[in-house]
Amino acid sequence: MIRTLETSSAGIEGVVRALERPPGAVDPEVAGRVTEIVAAVRARGDAAVLDYTRRFDRVSLTAAELAVRPEEYAAAERTVGEVTLRSLRYAAGRIERFHRECAPRSWRMRDDHGSRLGQEVRPLERVAVYVPGGRAAYPSTVLMTVVPARVAGVREIVLVSPPGADGSLNPAVLAAARIAGVTEAYRVGGAQAVAALAYGTATIRRVDKIVGPGNIYVALAKAQVFGDVGIDMVAGPSEVLVVADESADAEFVAADLLAQAEHDPMARAVLLTPSAALRDRVAAELARQLAALPRREIAGAALGSHGALVLTASVEEAVEVANRLAPEHLELQVRDPEALLVRVRHAGAVFLGRHTPEVVGDYVAGPNHVLPTGGTARFSSALSTEDFVTRLSVIEYSPAGLAEAGPHVAELSRVEGLDGHGAAAAVRIAAAREGAR
Repeated sequence: MIRTLETSSAGIEGVVRALERPPGAVDPEVAGRVTEIVAAVRARGDAAVLDYTRRFDRVSLTAAELAVRPEEYAAAERTVGEVTLRSLRYAAGRIERFHRECAPRSWRMRDDHGSRLGQEVRPLERVAVYVPGGRAAYPSTVLMTVVPARVAGVREIVLVSPPGADGSLNPAVLAAARIAGVTEAYRVGGAQAVAALAYGTATIRRVDKIVGPGNIYVALAKAQVFGDVGIDMVAGPSEVLVVADESADAEFVAADLLAQAEHDPMARAVLLTPSAALRDRVAAELARQLAALPRREIAGAALGSHGALVLTASVEEAVEVANRLAPEHLELQVRDPEALLVRVRHAGAVFLGRHTPEVVGDYVAGPNHVLPTGGTARFSSALSTEDFVTRLSVIEYSPAGLAEAGPHVAELSRVEGLDGHGAAAAVRIAAAREGAR
């Protein structure tokens, strides 16, 4: 069901190679279709969006029916009921609290000559969040993408999501949208939604940035429109690595691996441990728990193709393997997780201790669950308020500060062959000395 590996025989390099996802080879046919869709929507607007919605989602809509009507939100809230609404509000509150704490702020500093330097933070004006449909509904993704945008001060937050067979959006998604602060929503998905958001149609105005996960069509479309519009990241299948020592509970570890594996047949779930006894107990637990899991076919496929139980020489070596893989989610189920945390260099999110399953991060902890995947945590981070703002550098020089800088500006402008640069500073310095201006 799930393969086993050992660093003692394969070495760290061998294990990393075995667990790495292959380079992002994209099916040329799929890439070509995405290019075609993006170009068609850019050229034909709503007509192309509606054509592709009929073709891919098997739903016939008019342009007037793309937008979600105000009364649909209230109907969605009645459908999901107060228990679900209470949980959505609880999660939204914690997400908002966390993102307010880490929101970037404008600041100033003053140097020895009285010159002032700093940054001004400004929110983006209009952003879009993509919420997947298909295998499951994701109201948690609504909260994780919309709440940070609202906290950052974005005034217009647009939601897009694929329609169901009856043309409606999932009630839990709509309920979460109203709680989070969505200002408009459209029943459209796939590459056609991304193109509409990037270039605009008669119905859907273009946005400044598109965030949120999606399938390969959505990911490729985001990559293609980047530059004309901002994006958060190009995310791949979800993944969890669990580093555990002999103190870990095998039932807990297996449950966390299965929670990740049930996402998608491409999901990756890996245990890294120096304990052969724990590895064997986890293998037995996986078999037991998988048999009772409603999504066992999906989870089983993921474990068989992309899962692994890895025996390492130590927990330190286990963390080194994890660093090389730079996983989306990293759990440290060890006696002293805080002491091991200092060794972690690359991960989207780290979960410390036996009472911190990755699923609390998916839903209610507060930090974002939109995270870098496929090793991209080596150079990128979780979605946050920083993704919804721009930072303007602010520079205000004093006469004394400019006088000190003058010789250095002159020399560097000479080196670069830009004499006018040096002159622009020199004329001010001369005027200050003469007291003329």
